[in-house]
Amino acid sequence: KAAKVWLNNVPAYAGIAAVDIYIGATEPAEDDPLNKVYPGEFRYGGGHVIQDLVGGKTVLLRAEAYGTDCYPRKKLEKEINLKSLPDAFLFNPRNAYQNYNCAVNMSSRTIYTYMGVLRPNGGNANYCSAGQLSPLLNDPLYKTIGVGTRIFLGGGQGFVVWRGTQHNPHVKRGPNQVPRTPAGTLAVLGDLKQMSQEWLVGASFQGYGCTLIVGVGVPIPLLNEEIAQYTAVKDEDIYTQIVDYSKDYPEGGPVQSLGEVNYKQLKSGKIKFNGREIPTTPLSSYPKAKQIAEILKEWIQKGEFLLGEPQQLLPSVNPL
Repeated sequence: KAAKVWLNNVPAYAGIAAVDIYIGATEPAEDDPLNKVYPGEFRYGGGHVIQDLVGGKTVLLRAEAYGTDCYPRKKLEKEINLKSLPDAFLFNPRNAYQNYNCAVNMSSRTIYTYMGVLRPNGGNANYCSAGQLSPLLNDPLYKTIGVGTRIFLGGGQGFVVWRGTQHNPHVKRGPNQVPRTPAGTLAVLGDLKQMSQEWLVGASFQGYGCTLIVGVGVPIPLLNEEIAQYTAVKDEDIYTQIVDYSKDYPEGGPVQSLGEVNYKQLKSGKIKFNGREIPTTPLSSYPKAKQIAEILKEWIQKGEFLLGEPQQLLPSVNPL
């Protein structure tokens, strides 16, 4: 009965059942110096373990236990791979954020954040969304997406299983109902054995931590003219807020907007901010988003991906 478990020296959570574990994508290796040597590099963590498993690599499992009558063994060390595991699921409690901030840094020093490296004095801007191909921006009121919706997940097929953590539909929206700040999210689940390391990539954010980059795609059936109109949204119709990550997040207060910008402007590679042009960098890949859309289209045309009615829609701003 495992009490403590490590995969490639990354701690996993063992408080589920006797030999079931959960490894978090953002969990760093146990011997990682973290930010003791600033900015930390966070070279290996849970997301990298997941990528290694999906890529067919062998991972070292190490476990410790206190011993019971039915499970007397107190230590175990062995090599495992994805094929040797009876089951392996990918569960993400928050994915596919419906819009997100455009991050800048108004302080006088470089800062290292989950939005990437931000130069001082508003020297650059990082953003995170595929814009006009982002799933929840094409169904802004969640009229087709909910519990049971089949999706593209990590190169395989998965499902929306609940609203994601921090799901908040009650935000400022434009006339097209598209949120102008972070809003909806999805909790998703899928069979890790179907997935590919092309769509599950361990990543290291300097000075912040490690994570997992996940490819997600959601088909939206055009049930009526209203939904067709929503899915016709373009980057120039999707606005987000410019936010100072040197002040609002460290202080934990309300997030203040330093201005609005649309995704056509962001994707151009530069925006005008504070009286000058600054470079923009995406954390989401638009070419990969287009590739996912093509894969979904092909699966549907071949009858390999069936659309279904959600068993329960996501919480929205309108009565459904």
